[in-house]
Amino acid sequence: MARTPASRSSAPRCLNCASTARSLRWRNCGNCFRSCGRNAVCPAGRGPIRRVWHGRPSRPCHIRKCARRRGRADSRGRKEGRMHCGRALFAAVGLALFARAGASGADAAEGEWSRFRGPNGAGISAATTVPVRWTQNDYNWRAALPGPGHSSPVLWGDRIYLTCGDPGTAGRTVLCLGAADGRVLWRREYPSVTYEQHQDNGYATATPAADADGVVVTWTMPQEVVLLALDADGRDVWRRNLGPFVGMHGSGTSPIIYGDLVVLGNDQEGPQRMLGTKDPRVARSFLVAVDRKTGQTRWQLERRSALAAYSTPCVYQPPGAPPELIFSSTAHGVTSVDPAAGKVNWEVPDVFKDRCVGSPVWMPGLVFAGFGYGTRGTLYVAVRPGSRDGKTAAAVAYEIGKPVPLIPTPIVKDGRLFLWGDDGQVACLKAATGEVVWRERVGGSFYGSPVWVDGRLYAIARNGDVAVVAAADKFELLARVPLGEPSYATPAVAGGVMYLRTATHLYSLGGRKAAARAGG
Repeated sequence: MARTPASRSSAPRCLNCASTARSLRWRNCGNCFRSCGRNAVCPAGRGPIRRVWHGRPSRPCHIRKCARRRGRADSRGRKEGRMHCGRALFAAVGLALFARAGASGADAAEGEWSRFRGPNGAGISAATTVPVRWTQNDYNWRAALPGPGHSSPVLWGDRIYLTCGDPGTAGRTVLCLGAADGRVLWRREYPSVTYEQHQDNGYATATPAADADGVVVTWTMPQEVVLLALDADGRDVWRRNLGPFVGMHGSGTSPIIYGDLVVLGNDQEGPQRMLGTKDPRVARSFLVAVDRKTGQTRWQLERRSALAAYSTPCVYQPPGAPPELIFSSTAHGVTSVDPAAGKVNWEVPDVFKDRCVGSPVWMPGLVFAGFGYGTRGTLYVAVRPGSRDGKTAAAVAYEIGKPVPLIPTPIVKDGRLFLWGDDGQVACLKAATGEVVWRERVGGSFYGSPVWVDGRLYAIARNGDVAVVAAADKFELLARVPLGEPSYATPAVAGGVMYLRTATHLYSLGGRKAAARAGG
């Protein structure tokens, strides 16, 4: 779109989408300004701002309208330059913040839910416009999906990314939808071959990771672990073949984007577990970090193979020390890795006797992870992290026995640890000690993990019922809302809106519509 010059008589206008502000207050133009670097007209008489840095400044200085209604602007318009209106300093501060994005989660606005379970995998949202209970009339929109998938949606700006897998051909689809209306912005398909895996697994289990440059996805075939980056317009940027995959149940771990790295765990099945199968191959397990821009390996940490792990790493922030990547697996237990060098900081081995599926979470001074077998968890451990210099050894602070989750990842919030079991048993514990506050059954069977929104826990059962529980010291089942079809995914929350995935559809719930209803 043409760029209109500024004048003292002109109203503030976003040149990217031609939306006009209603006042002269400095505001953000949602995604146009922050995401694609287009110029914009400031409040009358203040001249143009040229957006040059592809991230978020330390303060907003623009209009908040547009992209959600009119679609995301072309992100290829970025170029070098400088910021005017006396705000060049904000760009420098913003760059410093962006460099630390991996430690703090993604940008609070555009990257609010850019990986599995949102910021740092914690499953916690600051939204206040998601309803407790709702009907079919309360959805903002419902979009049909080209295939099923266990993967959860992720968002960056006004774009939703998710994956689908064809049960008949194992073909993978990477899909991008507009967050405002669910419209398909682009769709990319990748052929594959079917292979033996757990009957409840699928061909689109790993959740993507997104940032301002696009999206990173992963999937496996017996002959290849695929790690693929696409830009925001759906073009392949790079693709890595990380070698064969050996796993009797298939795969499921998700990638994360940490600063300028893409990090992926690749813990595969050991030979003893594969003896009873028709697969004679010997697994090669490792953790890997590749360059976000090029896909080139930055470091690779070889691992022993015991049982394939399905957990996704998180970033632990020790006090007064650099961030650490936390992994969980049967062969190595709980492991802390230096993200810069790919070296082990500390490890608590021999704590998991079976498979790790749920992902680790943490609070200051404690890391939580667990394992299980079949359809239930066996044990969760609270690990007291060690130090990088080895002077303080990591150790198990306490253990939590059955019933605990196998697949759903816990929530740690406000000193409480919430465990949502595969069999519908939910527990609230004092996170510092493991003391049980309450344990109750909500019913149903769960593969998706809970998320915390406005003092409530939301989780989708396999039959598609959304259970809503008060995240408080007293148990209360607030609602149970049927989606009408099966679901294995975890909700995503961004911009005050919750996105719910089922076998065939994606639903948008909350935001302005919920706020308007609440206001009467």
